[in-house]
Amino acid sequence: MKRFLTLILLSLTLTTSLYAQNEHALRRTIEQLEASIEKEEKELAKLKKNKDSKQRLVNSLASQIEKRNALIAARDKQIKELNRSINNAEKEMGEMSQTIVELEKSCANLSREAYRNYRHNSTLAYIFSASSTVDLARRIASLRSATLHRQAQMNRLAQAREDLEAQRRKLASRRSEVDEVKRKLDKQRKKMRDERDLAKATIRQMSEKERSVQASMSAHEKRLNSAIAELRKITKGNKSGSGFSSATRGLRLPVAGGRVVRYNANTAEILGSKGANVNSIYEGKVVRISRNKINNKYDIYIAHGEYISSYANLSDVCVQQEERVMKNQKIGTIATMVNPSTMNVEYKILFAIHSPNPKVTLKASNLFK
Repeated sequence: MKRFLTLILLSLTLTTSLYAQNEHALRRTIEQLEASIEKEEKELAKLKKNKDSKQRLVNSLASQIEKRNALIAARDKQIKELNRSINNAEKEMGEMSQTIVELEKSCANLSREAYRNYRHNSTLAYIFSASSTVDLARRIASLRSATLHRQAQMNRLAQAREDLEAQRRKLASRRSEVDEVKRKLDKQRKKMRDERDLAKATIRQMSEKERSVQASMSAHEKRLNSAIAELRKITKGNKSGSGFSSATRGLRLPVAGGRVVRYNANTAEILGSKGANVNSIYEGKVVRISRNKINNKYDIYIAHGEYISSYANLSDVCVQQEERVMKNQKIGTIATMVNPSTMNVEYKILFAIHSPNPKVTLKASNLFK
């Protein structure tokens, strides 16, 4: 019985420790997102007063919607973790309750036995009927052992009841925390809807030229091109995936089940579904994995010989830097991105292919013909 109770408490401790680690990381992500959103809200307040900054306002709203969506996803994950903790706690409480029932039965039996012995003077009879001094000492020791055992069982029962009550309080706290997180989640969703409505209204007021600029992915492309300039030095002379060339055709899209919604020279904006795999278009070597600390999204760069393919906006990665990957091998999972024209949150990546010669631009559209 003691061992069984110890195992329950050990399981509870391990589960609590694991949850605490996950909770700490999740809370840190949420705090970073909330701080970034608060900062962005101050900038938005200034832009709303400036009637000549429609494009900047829409860009800021798109960024804010993206961050708020990431915060909502983190809150959803937090609720799942809390509910899992609650389910584990309820299961462990059931086991602890069963242990308490068994301890209560054991203690009741021991108490009845002790009372029966006392009432019938069987204890004295047991002692005085000893056949020798040695037998007397043995019988006294046996009675003392029985008393200590009974006391130990009572102590274990008392401790088990205290542990159960502590678990009940913790469970109530977790349930209250879930309610609070849900309240915050609803508040974030409402704010995101309001920001989306404001962005759509602002876009309708913009000129055709302004809309064209707004719909571009120039910010992402500039960031990728800046990284490629550095990576060309690293990939010079790379042999992994050297079969790739500017003449390579007929490759699969990097997003499983995806479709291209925009081509622009060497880049392709590829739409997919939630949880879709992002795959390497060709065999090669992972030369860089970078991460946005605000929204936790990843960019991956893979060298195919001296050519480089880049995959921006992944929610997670399953490869490591310097790792060799095969053609169509999964490298990560698609993440969300705000559509700058509709302000809707979509699942998509920005794919690009880069020549070893910075003066040569390869058309991404040619790869998948």
